[in-house]
Amino acid sequence: MLTLFKKEINGFLNSLIGYIVMIVFLLMMGLFLWIFPMQFNIPDNGYANLDGLFVLAPFVFLFLIPAITMRSFADEKKSGTIELLMTQPLTDLQVILAKYFAGLVLVIFSLLPTLIYYLSVYLLGLPAGNLDSGSIWGSYLGLLFLGAAFVAIGIFASSLTDNQIISFILAVVISFFAYMGFEFIYNFVISGKTGLIIQSLGISAHYASISRGVVDTRDLVYFLSITTLFILLTKLSLESRKW
Repeated sequence: MLTLFKKEINGFLNSLIGYIVMIVFLLMMGLFLWIFPMQFNIPDNGYANLDGLFVLAPFVFLFLIPAITMRSFADEKKSGTIELLMTQPLTDLQVILAKYFAGLVLVIFSLLPTLIYYLSVYLLGLPAGNLDSGSIWGSYLGLLFLGAAFVAIGIFASSLTDNQIISFILAVVISFFAYMGFEFIYNFVISGKTGLIIQSLGISAHYASISRGVVDTRDLVYFLSITTLFILLTKLSLESRKW
């Protein structure tokens, strides 16, 4: 499993995909936070916070993470190496987890350079350090869990097809619905207690909860559950080839 994990990481880093994903993510975040004259622009806003990063990053992840995961199984199927891969002395779950953690590591690599934004805002505060660090670290934790869920969804989408473009589109659609779909249903279709239950099924509500800086075990259980669900769905999808 470790060998396959390293192979996947090297596959990302030896191609342009891994670097493009990180560069595009950092470039977009940098432009929105420091250059473009809009509500998320930190210098124009005049407040020492990173709220813009944590509002915008999930929507950028909706496209960048599917770009990372679209080749996971789709490329194996198209090239015909899926059968060879599955005959290795690894279980289907071990193969899935190796590809999953490789994708997650690339997401973490994308997030690490954004710490320079935290340092910049920390130093720009008046006085220096005048910012809500608890909320910021909670938001980073939320982004990590969000990325973990999107990677699981992307891996599942890739297991359904041998076409990387279709895999990408499926991952974007499923991730968007999981993130915002239940929120839309709550806001425009169903309200009241039933609406709140439906809202709690979506990723957005739990991401917002963690971003407040308070780590609730219910949010952690939710993210672990949705990640596990899509990993198991991926396993079921791969096993269907034997039917």
